[in-house]
Amino acid sequence: MDKELQQLKQLVNGIRPLSDEDWEVFAALWSRHVAKRKEPVTQAGEVEHYLYFVADGVQRVYYFDDQDREATLVFTYSPSFGGVLDSFMLQQPSRFYYETLAPSVFLRAPYPELQRLMQTRPAIESMIRAGLSYSLSGLLERLVELQCFSSEERFRKLLQRSPHILHLVPHKYLANYLGIDPTNFSKLLNKVRI
Repeated sequence: MDKELQQLKQLVNGIRPLSDEDWEVFAALWSRHVAKRKEPVTQAGEVEHYLYFVADGVQRVYYFDDQDREATLVFTYSPSFGGVLDSFMLQQPSRFYYETLAPSVFLRAPYPELQRLMQTRPAIESMIRAGLSYSLSGLLERLVELQCFSSEERFRKLLQRSPHILHLVPHKYLANYLGIDPTNFSKLLNKVRI
């Protein structure tokens, strides 16, 4: 677990570094969790009990509507936080699913202990708030892309942001994430210079 904690520390330092004392109590919260490929981590209707740190593997958060249409909302991969964040922070049943797309290794921190630390350690609370703010900013940017950009522009933006994603995530999920028909996604793959 030392390797995973070092990855987590690098991510935390990129958000808002913690003092050695705050890092020690923060690091003590996390336990290792391993999941197989295509394993549900969180189901719709469940409350998300953990904040996840992705040490290895690829996952997605997705939604099913009442007509069984699927929408891939977010991909997570190392090194990043994962899980259904709104369910976790609000401790309300999730509307979304969180599943692995590849065998995955996580560190996970339980809600009650993390909440207690956030209430007693202002630097940890500030770091979590900053991390959530970055996530919200990314989601707002994605909404603009979905509503204002053409399919090709969305595809190009994704490749600018995450050029390695074509090798991590099956193309059918990338097409769904971008709101593009899989056939048109294949055409874009052949058309756009990467």
